[in-house]
Amino acid sequence: MPRVKRATIALKKRRKLMKAVKGYRGSRSRRVNCAQEAFLHAQHYAYRDRRVKKRDFRRLWIARINAAARTCGLSYSRMMNGLRLAGVDVNRKVLAEIAVADGAAFSRLADVARQKLETQATA
Repeated sequence: MPRVKRATIALKKRRKLMKAVKGYRGSRSRRVNCAQEAFLHAQHYAYRDRRVKKRDFRRLWIARINAAARTCGLSYSRMMNGLRLAGVDVNRKVLAEIAVADGAAFSRLADVARQKLETQATA
């Protein structure tokens, strides 16, 4: 088998790795083997947590909408059902922002949802 000299390629690979782990603590930013393992874990966590972030934000929005809806005398599920029946097309992100920033507008939306639920119950 012929001899393969890969000094420049290996150096480039290590240099690229060390640049990526520049801010890591201790030997994770200095030793190639430790750095390689730390880098692989970091990439895995970054990939996973980009998906977890979406879940976390949805939970936060729902908690905010629920808290604001309860001050208006509705539960979260009844509020969302009433808005859907009324044909109000507002996603949870925007609804949570309205709940935090503009309480009067949110209470008007809650009134719309409540009225639609009442008319649905009588019909």
